[in-house]
Amino acid sequence: MYELLFWRYQDGIYLNHHLVYEAIAEQEIVEGLEDLPINVIMNRINSVFSNWEKVDENSWKNTNGKGAFHIITTPQSIKIDCYGTEGKTMNLLADTMEEFKCPLYDPQVPERYDDMNE
Repeated sequence: MYELLFWRYQDGIYLNHHLVYEAIAEQEIVEGLEDLPINVIMNRINSVFSNWEKVDENSWKNTNGKGAFHIITTPQSIKIDCYGTEGKTMNLLADTMEEFKCPLYDPQVPERYDDMNE
């Protein structure tokens, strides 16, 4: 499994990314994060991956290739667990979340890919 995490800081707020990740993993609310339009984001992911089989409300499986992913949400975050998913699929997920100004945090590296790192 490979984890992808997404959240958005409130204006002027910049926290320790790994501590934010740990709080999100515990499903905690983090002061300084924006609430996300979860339903809108889920609908967008649904349409981007409309050619994938939807296993349940939060899980998709590639019907003509390899990989699957499962989404866990809090009001402030989207966590995507990828199973055997190709890099280009993970990039597409990250690009989709970027539409909502939610840069990728990759806990395996660990690094957050936002403007502050460039």
